[in-house]
This record gives sequence, C-alpha cells and structure tokens, in this order.
Amino acid sequence: MNLHVINTGFFKLDGGAMFGVVPKSLWQRTNPADEKNMCTWAMRCLLIEDGDQLILIDNGIGNKQDAKFFSHHYLHGDDSLDGSLKSAGFHSSDISDMFLTHLHFDHCGGGVDYAGNNRDKFSLHFQNANYWSNKAHWNWANEPNAREKASFLKENILPIQESGQLKFVDFKQPPPFDQFDIISVDGHTEKQMLPKIRYKDKTIVFMADLLPSVGHIPLPYVMGYDTRPLITLKEKGDFLEEAADNNYILFLEHDPVNECCTVKRTEKGVRLDRAFSLSEIL
Repeated sequence: MNLHVINTGFFKLDGGAMFGVVPKSLWQRTNPADEKNMCTWAMRCLLIEDGDQLILIDNGIGNKQDAKFFSHHYLHGDDSLDGSLKSAGFHSSDISDMFLTHLHFDHCGGGVDYAGNNRDKFSLHFQNANYWSNKAHWNWANEPNAREKASFLKENILPIQESGQLKFVDFKQPPPFDQFDIISVDGHTEKQMLPKIRYKDKTIVFMADLLPSVGHIPLPYVMGYDTRPLITLKEKGDFLEEAADNNYILFLEHDPVNECCTVKRTEKGVRLDRAFSLSEIL
C-alpha cells in the first residue's frame, strides 16, 4: 500500500471562527492572521493506493463557485486537485473510491464539476469512482440547519446522488475498506467520518475537522463552526489521549504548514509531540 499527499490549494477563514472562545492573543501564536483577521488553511487530501484500489479522502473546494464566493475565502496557492494527482502519477478517472469525511464545501467541492459551459448541469469529477458518505450525514446535509446551511451547497451534493455512484457506509457492518477503520464523530457535524488507516506497523488517522491543525490540540481550542462544541470537546479529549497512548500519526487536513503530527501526555494535558511531513514515515 502506498500513500500520497494530495494538496488542493489554500483558502482563508476568520481566525475567531476557527478558534471559538479562545482569544486572538493566544491562537495567533500558531496561526497568525492578516489585516482582516483571516488565517490561511490548507485543503490537504490523502490518496491510498492499494492494488487496483485508489481511494481518495476528501477533494477540496473545487472551482464551481462564483467570484463573490471566492472573494470571501481567498483561494490561493499553486496546488490543485488534478495537478497533485498528476504529480502522484494519476488522473481523476483512475480513482476507484471517493471517500468524503463530510459534505462541507471545502471537503467535497472538487468532486462535482459543471458539465462543460452549462452551469445548470453537472458531472462527477471522478467519473469511475464510488462516492462514500453515510445516511445520517447525507440526510443532515440535505436538510441543513441554519447554522450550517452555508457550508452545504446543493451543487456539491445532489449530483452525486443523481449519478447513481453514491454509496453509504453502514456503521453496523464491517468497514467497506480493508485499508482503514472509520471513527464516527458528531461534534463538528452529524456523523463526520475519520479514516483510521493501517500502514505497515503504524496507525495514521485522517483528522478532517476534529483536529484542523496543531494549533487546535489544547482542549478549549474548538471551532466556532462546530454545531455541538461540548461534544467536540469530549470527542477530541478522548481521541487525543488514545492517540498519545498509542503513538498515532495524525494527518492534518487544514494545517497550513504541518502535514502530520504526534501528541504526548503532559502535566497540562495532551500536547504536540512533534510535527513532520508524511514522507518522513513512508
């Protein structure tokens, strides 16, 4: 089995929203803001290559939205979804499975394209892939609450179902993939899925939005975007203790600098052990 980092570019989000009740004087030490209080975030995906299977975990923001949308999110950088796939030796048509941790626009937007110049019709970017979600999250995204509505864009979601390529993970059954188990968490959004990957003698967890960056390791550092912040607090605390005790490698989707990290127990709670690139363990 081989793993490939797929960088899809950077975007910006408000620093206060990303750190909730934590004051700027603290969070800006790890994530400095610009003059508009916006911080840069990565959209870092992971490709699992295993025999005939090519499983892509998340796919970034895409390029369907209009200029007004992108003016709010400052998409920037030289990386792109297709460019990173090409650098890894692959094409979008090679992907067998598109695994979506959840359906917020910065995690699934690259999975659906406009059909040519027709902005009323859509096609799947990964034409040969199964697209994986779960029923509880799918229903949550298709009947969004007012707090999350702006993150669930119909043009990113409905074409997947209409294509016939949508598959659901059933949490009551064994995971549909041999390469990883699935951790289900509910604090950020309903039934977000975190792949827990078995790689040689290591465990790599794709953290998605349970832990966006190393700056979010201390327990109170919870995003304002989370629908159930107290549940996030419990889920993150339990997970980080498990990760520290078992030396898990945490793959960070949104950290603008660090691809991976490990954590350790300290007198102040679980804290960063070390940060490194994925290539250092491959």
